[in-house]
Amino acid sequence: MSKSVAAVLAALTLVSGNVLAQESPWLVRVRAVNIDTADKSDPVGGVGASDRIHVKNKTIPEVDISYFFTKNIATELILTYPQKHDVTLDGANIGSIKHLPPTLTVQYHFAPDATIRPYVGAGVNWTTFSKVKLLNGAGSLEHDSFGLALQAGVDFAIDKNWSINLDVKKVQIRSDVLIGGAKASRVKVDPVLLGVGVGYRF
Repeated sequence: MSKSVAAVLAALTLVSGNVLAQESPWLVRVRAVNIDTADKSDPVGGVGASDRIHVKNKTIPEVDISYFFTKNIATELILTYPQKHDVTLDGANIGSIKHLPPTLTVQYHFAPDATIRPYVGAGVNWTTFSKVKLLNGAGSLEHDSFGLALQAGVDFAIDKNWSINLDVKKVQIRSDVLIGGAKASRVKVDPVLLGVGVGYRF
């Protein structure tokens, strides 16, 4: 009987040790992200016109939730709250827009057990615009934006839970600009997102 109890206890110890050794599939990061817009638009008034619409750069907070299907393959949902951008036309302020740009990527992590853990990712972005205030109400955006997103980054492990993260993304964000109900331009925000933050693996 004592040998049987000892064998059961040994098996339980082994199983519990294996469970404790497994990493949680959840990773949460908090980043400060600089939005560096491509700042491209079609000329207002058509070909040959010089006036162009510009969307200004800014720095925003970002929260990212990752789920690891395997040690190497993960998906990441990138979130923030609605962000306000000032908009100018030929250098003069013409109003502002707010946008919410959730992005979902699938990532490949090259060295998940190392101290330095690089990764790449690709996915989709959906940007919804709200509170568009252009030209005292005469200007608007035609639609929300759907586009591709590319990502590369690296985690620097501090311990089994905490890490420092550097991340860069290129995201397609585009929409037609309407003035008086007619298309006046097409804005290509297409930002490069440069982020630095901390991560916690549960």
